[in-house]
Amino acid sequence: MAAFKAAVEEWGADMLELDVRLSKDGHVMVVHDATVDRTTDGAGAVADFTRKELQSLDAGYHFVDSSGHRSFRGRGVTIPTLEELMDACPDTWLNVEAKEAQVAAPLVELVRRRGETHRVLVAAEHDSNRAAVRGYEGPWGASRHHCILFWIAHHLPGGGPYTPAVDVFQIPERWKGVRVLTPRLVREAHRRNIPVHVWTVDDPADMRRLLDWGVDGIQSDRPDLLSDVLVEQAGRPLPPCRRSATGRTSSDDSP
Repeated sequence: MAAFKAAVEEWGADMLELDVRLSKDGHVMVVHDATVDRTTDGAGAVADFTRKELQSLDAGYHFVDSSGHRSFRGRGVTIPTLEELMDACPDTWLNVEAKEAQVAAPLVELVRRRGETHRVLVAAEHDSNRAAVRGYEGPWGASRHHCILFWIAHHLPGGGPYTPAVDVFQIPERWKGVRVLTPRLVREAHRRNIPVHVWTVDDPADMRRLLDWGVDGIQSDRPDLLSDVLVEQAGRPLPPCRRSATGRTSSDDSP
């Protein structure tokens, strides 16, 4: 939760990307891995823990900061529920990937109940997860199957005939050594009115190049670096943390 809030409140992130899985007692939990071993002081599958049990684990236990210290260990960092994150960041777009088929329906039910389909983009890499929530009224990300078909089709004369029924492509620059993203793919997606988001980009030079290509979104583990690039290259206002420090609202304001 601390990282999400910092991305929004300090660096002005427009959208948060996250993964969800289902707890043993049916809560939609914000967690990437199928097990808790890598990120907490516990061990075992997420699906074998109740929400209360998951939130008793130390989710900052293994995190190492840029100085090499485990600065979040023992600081009360827990695994949040999706609902807790939605409450904490009420005005921010959420890009939520259903990591397993069983979480897809509870995810959509939660978003519908809260009346927030307008700000929750649902993504599912595998078609089986996507099939579990057909009929979701909010925006959908392309599955891996959609992306592969479009990547093949865009090489054809005229960009090919394939236009998937999705609201956004979310793709890496490369996948298993193969270049996926090209300026031509961005153009062909835009010709079909489909935005392109790229993951995961942490190098400022790559960020600048992708913005030159016309991508619509960049997912990054370094919102501080991305914010600087957007200020310099896209004329974005300074993020809140820089604004408060300098008293300026943009990079070209007079001192």
